[in-house]
Amino acid sequence: QVHLVESGGGLVQPGGSLRLSCAASGSIFSIYAMGWYHQAPGKQRELVAVISSGGSTNYADSVKGRFTISRDNAKNIVYLQMNSLKPEDTAVYCCLVSINGYNYWGQGTQVTVSS
Repeated sequence: QVHLVESGGGLVQPGGSLRLSCAASGSIFSIYAMGWYHQAPGKQRELVAVISSGGSTNYADSVKGRFTISRDNAKNIVYLQMNSLKPEDTAVYCCLVSINGYNYWGQGTQVTVSS
């Protein structure tokens, strides 16, 4: 059994920062890609950022230069550092982690950017 636990969401003013974490635990033999998606109200889920097991990263154009994805392989955690947040970043953010050849979703954490 594998579990993903997310943390770090909340309410922040425009221009502020948040760091999301997604920790994997359980029967883990190998972790491949780790990523973050977001879904705003009334919109489809979209990829925000992804990081490979080798550390290669890819970002949505809307967050390039503002968000940074990273991972701690020893602790099985993926992070999303979000800077210069904008109201349009408001969404539920979910992690997606490839573990033992299967994809697992986190439960989601709300990020609200508002003054």
